[in-house]
Amino acid sequence: MRKIHRDVFTDLVSRLLVGVLFLFLSINLLREFLSTGHLTGLLLLTSEALVVVLTVLRRRATVVDRSIAAAIVTMVSVLGPPLVRASASGALLPDMATAVLSAAGLCLVIAGKVVLGRSFGLVPANRGVVASGPYLLVRHPIYPGYLVTHIGFLLAHPSAWNIAILLVADTALIVRALYEERILVRDEQYREYCSRVGWHLVPGVF
Repeated sequence: MRKIHRDVFTDLVSRLLVGVLFLFLSINLLREFLSTGHLTGLLLLTSEALVVVLTVLRRRATVVDRSIAAAIVTMVSVLGPPLVRASASGALLPDMATAVLSAAGLCLVIAGKVVLGRSFGLVPANRGVVASGPYLLVRHPIYPGYLVTHIGFLLAHPSAWNIAILLVADTALIVRALYEERILVRDEQYREYCSRVGWHLVPGVF
C-alpha cells in the first residue's frame, strides 16, 4: 500500500513539474513571437505541448524502470527543452528555413504520438507495444522528431546556453530510448517486433 501511494505521488509530481516548465517556456516563446513574428519557437512550443497533454492522459504502465539511472536520464531529457530561451537576433538561417525544418520534426513527433496515444510515457516503461505507422520504420520515431525540431530551434537561436542545454538533454534522450528497450525487451511481443524493426532512431544509421 505504501508503495502504491509513493508511485501515485511521484506520478502527480512529474505531471505537475512538466506543466510548470511548459508554462515558463510558453511565456518566453510567445513573448518572442509577439515581438518578432518568428514561427520556429512556436513549433517547438507545439511539440512540447504534446508532451504535456500526453503525460496527463497516459495509461498506467505494467512494468516500469525505477532505477536511479533511468530517473536521471528521463529528468534530464524532459527538463532540458523547456529551459531553452529564444533571442531576437543571431539566427544562422532565415526564420522560414528554420520553421520548415522544425515543422518537419514536428510532423514526425505528431505522427509517432498519434499512433502511440495513451501508451506515451516519460519514465522507461511498458505501456503496451505499438508496431504500426512510423513504428514500422524505427523503434522510437518520436525521438528523431524531437532532435530535428531542436536543431531547427538552435539554428534560429544559437546561444551557448541553448546549445549546452539541448546537447545534454538530447544525449539523455537517446540513452532514454535504450533504457526503454531494456524494459520492453522482456515482452515477447516486443522481441518479435525488434526482429522486424532493427533501427532505433534513424533507418540505416542507428
